[in-house]
Amino acid sequence: QVELSESGGGLVQAGASLRLSCAFSGRTFATYIMAWFRQAPGKQRELVAVISSGSSTNYADSVKGRFTISRDNAKNTVYLQLNSLKPVDTSIYHCAARHYRTSQYTYWGQGTQVTVSS
Repeated sequence: QVELSESGGGLVQAGASLRLSCAFSGRTFATYIMAWFRQAPGKQRELVAVISSGSSTNYADSVKGRFTISRDNAKNTVYLQLNSLKPVDTSIYHCAARHYRTSQYTYWGQGTQVTVSS
């Protein structure tokens, strides 16, 4: 069973940076595609960034050039660097994992709150 645990959220001012971390345990990390999602109150969940086991990345248009996803397979951890934060980035950020042979994100973390004040 995979377990995911996020950390690194907080309250910051617009323009600031944060780094979110997601610790992975229970299976072979390198065989999982990792992603960050976010969901604000009253809004649909949004896929923010994805990183493959080979570290190929994709981003939502809304965060391109500001957010960077990365992974450290030795530490079983995926990161999301958030730069130039805006109030619209305020949300709960969840990491998620799917095995490279599957199409659905099967495992989810509990989420970490990011709040950006103007």
